[in-house]
Amino acid sequence: MPLPYTVVRIYTSEEARYDGKTLSQAIINFVHGLKISARCLVSKAVAGCYENGEIATFGVEVLSYNMPLEITVIMPSREKDAVLPILERMTEDGIMTVEEKEVRWHKSRKQLIPRQVKVRDIMTSGPVSVPVSAPAGDIIKILSESEFHGIPVTDADGRPAGIVTQGDLLRRAGMPLRLGLLTDLAAHHLKVLEETLSGLTAKDLMSSPLVTANEEENLSAAVETMLKNGLKRLPVVDKAGKLTGMVSRLDVFKTILDKAPDWQSLKHSEVILSNVKTVREAMRQDTPVLPQDAPVWDAVKLIETTDIKRVAVVGGDGKLLGLISDSVLLNAFSEHKAGLWDYFVSKLSFTAAGRRNREFLRALRAKTAGEIMRTDIFSLHEDDPIDEAIKLMVAKRLKRVPVLDKDGVFKGMLTRDSILRAGAAK
Repeated sequence: MPLPYTVVRIYTSEEARYDGKTLSQAIINFVHGLKISARCLVSKAVAGCYENGEIATFGVEVLSYNMPLEITVIMPSREKDAVLPILERMTEDGIMTVEEKEVRWHKSRKQLIPRQVKVRDIMTSGPVSVPVSAPAGDIIKILSESEFHGIPVTDADGRPAGIVTQGDLLRRAGMPLRLGLLTDLAAHHLKVLEETLSGLTAKDLMSSPLVTANEEENLSAAVETMLKNGLKRLPVVDKAGKLTGMVSRLDVFKTILDKAPDWQSLKHSEVILSNVKTVREAMRQDTPVLPQDAPVWDAVKLIETTDIKRVAVVGGDGKLLGLISDSVLLNAFSEHKAGLWDYFVSKLSFTAAGRRNREFLRALRAKTAGEIMRTDIFSLHEDDPIDEAIKLMVAKRLKRVPVLDKDGVFKGMLTRDSILRAGAAK
């Protein structure tokens, strides 16, 4: 069935302006911001004349500077009543024509990461940083009080020399567990850790040499760098190599939501979308699974051996019942903080740590996965579009989301990293 579309053509010139921009750029920005199934095209003529007597030519004998332009906007006809009055108001010099067309089909290729976006457009400018001589205690204090989990280290000239992340603190400083859990376990443990590391500086802890992104490069290139090096964030530098910002996976997801069109609206407009990626294509299928009657220490061992740091608890029919994470374990055994601290610090198994704390051991033996699992969780359907998954994860600040089939059977886990890999795939 033919689709009713409206074609708007505006005949204007290079000199035409609107709101401080060239009219052509202003209209492109306006149409792009509508996030509807419309396209915009700007064509530049090689010669022409205007009703005021001016002539524009590329002839050698005349050096013209105000060449004619044709700006074309094609959109579904139902959108024209909202769009035409604004285009008319924007065009202060030109001629506008409107035609109704029957479109046989409208096809579009989904692009998760917009190609035109530069790193500078989305980075966090003026990031918190520390000099190479900064004491380890200062770094721990900054990270424990902030939402970000990595801090760049700069030299005397403001150039990034390295970065200190929670992973660096775990590997190089002997921190027993991530900062959020360490603070929840007992505030005084943070103080003990700061005192233990009193002789260390940022130079001792940082990862170096540092992988960076240039603020002028395309965001898609920065994402490829993050994936290639297994990084969650990148320091950003200018042409002189000085630190100007930070870009994280969350920044990328927010950009996808902000810059991308309303894909659902396009689908409802009967636009035929290609390159549509679903949650099924991006999810990881290696998430550990346990039955609800499994002992807690089975969950602990699985969490320790996977980078997902989650265990899915399922029923006999495979349906998801809940999730177990390190924070769930901490809450479940909060009354046994001595045993927990013993476990984390000594890096013993829960059973070995329990031998040194009998109450803790009894508590472990009395608990099952079903008793401590978290049940108030968000989930996704395996056929959901990736952009809808990103919307949920950004809104709820989720790093991992379980994926189910139509019957509620657990199929895998969608992570921030797996989304970027699917979105960056050629």
